[in-house]
Amino acid sequence: MQHHTSHANWDTVIRPQNSLFELPLRDLWHYRDLLVLFVRRDFVSFYKQTILGPLWFFVQPIFTTVIYTFIFGNLAGISTDGLPKPLFYLAGITCWNYFAECLNKTSTVFKDNANIFGKVYFPRLIMPLSIVASNLIKFLVQFALFVMALVYYKFMGANFDITFFAILFPYLVLLMALQGLGLGMIISALTTKYRDLSFLVTFGVQLLMYATTVIYPLSTAPEKYKWLISLNPMTTIIETFRYGFLGQGDFSWFSLGVCSAVTFGITLIGVLIFNKVEKTFIDTV
Repeated sequence: MQHHTSHANWDTVIRPQNSLFELPLRDLWHYRDLLVLFVRRDFVSFYKQTILGPLWFFVQPIFTTVIYTFIFGNLAGISTDGLPKPLFYLAGITCWNYFAECLNKTSTVFKDNANIFGKVYFPRLIMPLSIVASNLIKFLVQFALFVMALVYYKFMGANFDITFFAILFPYLVLLMALQGLGLGMIISALTTKYRDLSFLVTFGVQLLMYATTVIYPLSTAPEKYKWLISLNPMTTIIETFRYGFLGQGDFSWFSLGVCSAVTFGITLIGVLIFNKVEKTFIDTV
């Protein structure tokens, strides 16, 4: 009697991945319910044990904006291109927070989830994607706060204009998400071997913020450093965001094109490295 086994009898067939470019994209679609589950877990666990609950999503950007307005706007007297100081800082903080959160959380994804990874199979790429998705909810809440501030200052007669370029908003969100995801996956792959990197990341992200136009406009940056600050892809995103919603900022299609090319490049490298490391990382974590 001959036993005939076919893959068609199984829901999931686990095979070794031979090629670096062999990405589990079909698997990601099959496991989409798990992605939703992880997003819900991340979101709920954030505020479940806090007194203020989801209000924390508002508290943090408001608190940071107040401090930046006082220190950088009033004490240091840094220009905000004639825009209301809280509005200027809130625009930068809203964008930066999303990028930084995606990067920080993704960079420790192997270490944080080693217990789940070691027990059950699912496409590992689901984890970083769930981080980006759950932080997107947080970002949209903070963006709603920015819109409220926008309406308030417009009502108070502040001098700024919402321009046509505000329609680039969804694309800018995609670029922020991909940058955080790509860089985070590259770092997470490296931290499986070099643990010290995870300490450097938090510190490095804070330093990187000062090389981005979160607390000052590009127009006021010293001429000799301007090119360096412009090379930072997050600078282009924040400047375009401000140009769209406040009518002030350094915008050019060329900068946005370069930023897009760099972002997609980083994401591709991140996915490939992550894909390679996830096969063996359980031995090193």
